[in-house]
Amino acid sequence: MLFMQVNTTSATSSSPTNFKLKLGIGVGSALLSIVIIFIIYFILKLPSSNCVASLKHKTKEDKNIEAFVMHYGSLSTKRYKYSDIKKMTNSFKVKLGQGGFGQVFKGKLSDGRLVAVKVLNSSKASGQEFINEVASIGRTSHVNIVTLLGFCYDHQKRALVYEYMPNGSLEKFIHSDKAMKTSENIGVNKLYEIALGIAYGLDYLHRGCNTRILHLDIKPHNILLDEDFCPKIADFGLAKLYSRKESIVSMLEARGTIGYIAPEVYNRNFGVVSHKCDVYSYGMLLLEMVGGRKNVDAGVGSDRMSEIYFPDWIYNRLQKDDFLLDSITTIEENDYARKMTIVGLWCIQTAPNHRPSIDKVIEMLEGSMKAMEVPPKPFFSSPPRSPTTISSTSKNMSEMT
Repeated sequence: MLFMQVNTTSATSSSPTNFKLKLGIGVGSALLSIVIIFIIYFILKLPSSNCVASLKHKTKEDKNIEAFVMHYGSLSTKRYKYSDIKKMTNSFKVKLGQGGFGQVFKGKLSDGRLVAVKVLNSSKASGQEFINEVASIGRTSHVNIVTLLGFCYDHQKRALVYEYMPNGSLEKFIHSDKAMKTSENIGVNKLYEIALGIAYGLDYLHRGCNTRILHLDIKPHNILLDEDFCPKIADFGLAKLYSRKESIVSMLEARGTIGYIAPEVYNRNFGVVSHKCDVYSYGMLLLEMVGGRKNVDAGVGSDRMSEIYFPDWIYNRLQKDDFLLDSITTIEENDYARKMTIVGLWCIQTAPNHRPSIDKVIEMLEGSMKAMEVPPKPFFSSPPRSPTTISSTSKNMSEMT
């Protein structure tokens, strides 16, 4: 009886222990499963890891951008989520403009600052344009270079956040029938100041940065104006970075916009690619500012009927003692117009070594009109009628590089 009682007590006392053990194991397993599920959820929610879950579907371009963003993440430019971009633009409510690689929307940051948000079209803009923009403009800090405030790369959603420029691009102020009188807020004197500011910006890119930057797409559309009409160089999608020790840039593809591209960019027989390419584009920009028209369009002068290429036409006008353009009414305006024209013609000399460097351009613009010498007449050819942005590799160019 005693033996039976002891056995019964032992069996009874061990049963709760087994139950607690099994319960503990079950609860632990459930908690572990929940933790694993949450970890997987949060990993997938991270922008930088979003593509990790679909690594098999990543293109080489996606991997290049991810590698760049991870490397660049330690620098100062802020990275935004795509949800942040939608919020700051109020779901892309106000469209400011559109370019070949994307659309620009007006936005507002949480601190109230207005911004311009460029949303890149993934079907047109390659990842290289995105990398160029962030890598180049993110290195700059100058009054005549637009400020990049942040960027977004969120599972192939790409956007760039810039300071807001209330007066838009220079293009709308010079491509007008009124020629140098396009607005009551802007005239020859102000255009001269804008031209000088652009030159200062280019000089900074060419000589002021630790890594030199070729913009390779200087044109009126890429010059933005703030509330005081201070010019800021924008759109670095085609930019090329190179060491300060280098004087020649290796480039396998033509970059730029027809009408502004230096001859050596698309044919190495004219010379090597260097900072003089930007000088050429700047010269074309100066002549457009003087004429108030696109250099590649037909029609110059007051009657707009001539088929003469504008740089050729304006060169012939320089030989006369009369006012350079019919729209000019004062001697001061005429001096500014003549100075910009002479500098512009020097900048578009066919041979790169005949063009001035951008610091020399600044010296000429700020110097005396009497000290300026009219350059040789550049070699002109009939330009294409419609400007088109190009950035494609040609077989012939690859062979010449």
